[in-house]
Amino acid sequence: MPVLIVIPARYASSRYPGKALAGLRGVSGVEKSLTQRSWEAAMAVRAADRVVIATDDDRIRDAAEGFGAEVVVTSDGCANGTERCAEAFDALGGRFDIIVNLQGDAPLTPPWFVEDLVAGLKAHPTAEVATPVLRCSGRALDGFREDRRNGRVGGTTAVMGIENEALYFSKEVIPYTTQDYAPEAMTPVFHHVGVYAYRPSALAAYPRWEPGPLERLEGLEQLRFLERERPVLCVEVEARGRLFWELNNPEDVAIIESMLAEMGLE
Repeated sequence: MPVLIVIPARYASSRYPGKALAGLRGVSGVEKSLTQRSWEAAMAVRAADRVVIATDDDRIRDAAEGFGAEVVVTSDGCANGTERCAEAFDALGGRFDIIVNLQGDAPLTPPWFVEDLVAGLKAHPTAEVATPVLRCSGRALDGFREDRRNGRVGGTTAVMGIENEALYFSKEVIPYTTQDYAPEAMTPVFHHVGVYAYRPSALAAYPRWEPGPLERLEGLEQLRFLERERPVLCVEVEARGRLFWELNNPEDVAIIESMLAEMGLE
């Protein structure tokens, strides 16, 4: 079952214009762009047969080709990463059984997150879409709460049913809990990791659907599947001591750089 990883990258982010090319310094001070770090994360995935960056921006294309990535140029009409993945998949001739959307704002994604996600989708032949979730530590939950207190839209949380199918995704912190947790304690809140694995049938259907009210309110592309009553399988992944954070706002640059330093990553 050949696996394609697509990294959708756009320049015109509403919350952080140009973030795809924002520089992030590793432990030794070497700066690499967000897109390059996301590409390097994808290239470390053993389950991947091909990795491409999909963009409609010449600046991102030139930078990506400069560090050796394969680029698929997509139209500027893609509303989100899933639509851009669908367009890239078609441009490549559709010769893959599983397509992974590794969003370009998750440079700290360890390879086993994607490997476990692909294995999870393969283990559920009737599932068309899967996405990883990571149980929040007290430290991560405090970071979510701090973002909300300061009016920032941070990471996304997920709630699932007993069969691990998603009930809802939100940029609010759900489920609601007033309890305080120690930094290393596990909490009942799950961080939705910005990666998706699709079968071709789901990816082909998605662009034909109009965004629903929940997707428009939350700004979360995966809600289009739930609003069409298409189940999304949630695959729980383990941090294994790795720190995880996404770049959503300019303030996240310092957080990610501190994590790179703490983990000793270049």
